[in-house]
Amino acid sequence: MSRDPGKKAAERLRDGGPDERLLAGLDEWSPELQKARVYEQILLDIVLGELAPGARLDEQVLTRRYDSGLAGVRDALGRLALEGMVVRRSRAGTTVSALDLVDLREGYEARALIEPHCAAMAATNATEAEISQIAGAFNDAERAMREGDRRALVAMDQRFHAAIARASRNAALARILIPLQHKAARFWVYAMVVTSDEERQADICQHRAVAGRIAARDPEGAREAMMLVLGNMPKTVHRSLSGWGEEAPPAARLARA
Repeated sequence: MSRDPGKKAAERLRDGGPDERLLAGLDEWSPELQKARVYEQILLDIVLGELAPGARLDEQVLTRRYDSGLAGVRDALGRLALEGMVVRRSRAGTTVSALDLVDLREGYEARALIEPHCAAMAATNATEAEISQIAGAFNDAERAMREGDRRALVAMDQRFHAAIARASRNAALARILIPLQHKAARFWVYAMVVTSDEERQADICQHRAVAGRIAARDPEGAREAMMLVLGNMPKTVHRSLSGWGEEAPPAARLARA
């Protein structure tokens, strides 16, 4: 007898988010999958700046924007508030968190301690399915680069880092790491404006090198490869900020002063 699809979906959510194959067939059946989808859509729009820093988020407007119920939007905003992506205040409502360079720097310091270790642990603990997911995260990257599809590139990067964090098999580290990566991705989007195609391709190759070391079950190689990925980002971000000048987001200008 086949397993209950709702139970299977719930297990996938507990293991680290919705499976796209399940989303295709169970969206209407499972409220939890709908909530996860809305969360991911709002998160991606914040990262891309389509929901701008400081913007007020009206729950009713969001239900129409994402074709979702109110419960799904409220659940998503609650998760995003815990991650520091939005700020919820009584009477004032919910707003998108400001971009803060101090927060970015501190987040990178934390990631530099945690994420290489998670990559090493993933090389030891990841299942074959997880290794396949990590290795395939950037499969469509060249097409996305040619077409200037930032949404696809950011989604690939999010899936890649989250998959490694979960494959470490240390839930405590994954809960710390994934929100830090979400915050860093907001600055990476701005950095994409001033980086060349060659630099973006080199960055993707560095990510693929991490995947290769994990697939090879090489903990120290995975650790070193992830350190190279993290070491490249702050330099790129600082260069992009200097290129913004007066176009920089207000919080970024303030943090540089």
